[in-house]
Amino acid sequence: QAEDGIRDVERSRGLGDVYKRQLIKRARKDCDFVVVSIFVNPTQFGPGEDFERYPRDLSKDLLLCEKEKVDVVFTPSREDMYPEGFSTWVEIKGKLAETLEGAFRPKHFRGVTTIVAKLFNIVLPDYSYFGQKDYQQALLIRKMIKELNFSTRLVLLPTVREEDGLACSSRNSYLNSEERKVAGALYRSLLKAEEKVKKGEKNALSLIEFVRENIKKEGPFKIDYVAVVDSETLEPVERIEGKVLVAVAAWLGKARLIDNILIE
Repeated sequence: QAEDGIRDVERSRGLGDVYKRQLIKRARKDCDFVVVSIFVNPTQFGPGEDFERYPRDLSKDLLLCEKEKVDVVFTPSREDMYPEGFSTWVEIKGKLAETLEGAFRPKHFRGVTTIVAKLFNIVLPDYSYFGQKDYQQALLIRKMIKELNFSTRLVLLPTVREEDGLACSSRNSYLNSEERKVAGALYRSLLKAEEKVKKGEKNALSLIEFVRENIKKEGPFKIDYVAVVDSETLEPVERIEGKVLVAVAAWLGKARLIDNILIE
């Protein structure tokens, strides 16, 4: 039986293509038949966010898919996915969806889970591929898969990074040259946090403050959050035990950057 790989591919420039290739290559390795969905989903953008200027390069994406021997590329229009009168939503309630990104981007995850559910129903993949940079999104989709009995299995792949550690993202293209020089501070601060835990730090609040100070001293970041949470529930922890997620979100100029690291 043919096995499908699917990922709503994130568009970006430069090394962002490495991220796309990583997902496609893993799908190509695991599966007999690979489908890539390309759709910039308007319902996961809030009022005043960057939907209209979000980087798009369909011809480049199609060329990449051809080179990687993708079997089918699915590129629906907005009207295909959200016809006039559309009013059906897939929404996960509770702390998992309301913390971190959910707290700063209301209804963002409702748009994500709705479009991914639609893509799952259209493509019927056996496996679906996502990156760790959007860790909270992956947890929510995994929960949706389980609770709505989708037949796909979610595969989470490591975050692809640029040379200085900056997580590959379409929004990196918003950074000017000076901002780009300091953007890697987010990941460097996470690595320093990991090292601090290895040396014995157990207090989550102390670790949060440590990460904040490291980020602020490296550049003009406006921090939305730094959090130390349980890796499965995303509930805040007071004491670092077992596996935790350290997650950050910060503005640098016009770019909102997110990153995370799992520490055990």
